[in-house]
Amino acid sequence: MIFLREVNSLSAKLVERIYHQSRHHQVRQRAHCIILANQGVKVEELTKVFQVSRKTIYNWFTRWESEGIVGLYNKPGQSC
Repeated sequence: MIFLREVNSLSAKLVERIYHQSRHHQVRQRAHCIILANQGVKVEELTKVFQVSRKTIYNWFTRWESEGIVGLYNKPGQSC
């Protein structure tokens, strides 16, 4: 099981801003997932909220942990 490290206050503010202002649905969705996970929402509930697999949630967590804010965005060559 993967657990996210607590999001610091600066990152939390940036993630909130991205969640509310990004033009890209996938980016907003990933940001929202990080926000909810930081609030203690379990993976099982996140899969229901976002209608994605556990693997997808874990992939989002992994990218967040390794890349931070940049990990919320699609990699070059992926569509939004």
